[in-house]
Amino acid sequence: MLAVADAQAFERCIAAGGVAVFPADTVYGLACDPRSAEAVRRLYELKGRPADKPAAVMFFVLEPALAALPELGARTREGLGRLLPGAVTVLLANPARRFALACGPDPSTLGLRVPAPGPLAGVAVSVLQSSANRSGCSDPRTLDEVAPTVRDGADLVVDGGPLPGRPSTVVDLRGYECGGEWSVLREGAVARDEIAAALRGR
Repeated sequence: MLAVADAQAFERCIAAGGVAVFPADTVYGLACDPRSAEAVRRLYELKGRPADKPAAVMFFVLEPALAALPELGARTREGLGRLLPGAVTVLLANPARRFALACGPDPSTLGLRVPAPGPLAGVAVSVLQSSANRSGCSDPRTLDEVAPTVRDGADLVVDGGPLPGRPSTVVDLRGYECGGEWSVLREGAVARDEIAAALRGR
């Protein structure tokens, strides 16, 4: 486990407009302030990621995530409570165009992550996050697998030891509120059957 000081350093880095390499519950990620255009530009530049590709917003506790998205309906909130925290990225309808810098060319859709409790559990800030690999390369399970250019270009590097190494499962909940519709766009750390069971309340 990381020291409290590591979580505090992470929060300070994000608040100051920095970019951090950090351990999630799946792979190592890059994080920055989701409202800072300059920080987001730097994160994308470090990854070599096209500017029009969306990222996701990560909260480290579920309740603040729900509070930040007050327009979510009751059914969607219930579904999120069953899926999160966990190794899942959820696509949500975003009628209020919140966290626009994370949305790429489609501000009506927001990606949301709340990782399973881990090294940075309880961190109070929200972040724009993406995996800490160069675009097109494999996701890093250890800090040694993070490209040196990415590590050296970040303002903070948090070592959480070896991670599971499989990326999050991406679940589309944009049609869940009205019709109960959902789909798995990428099966990763959480199996489709587990997603189905959770969304059926089993």
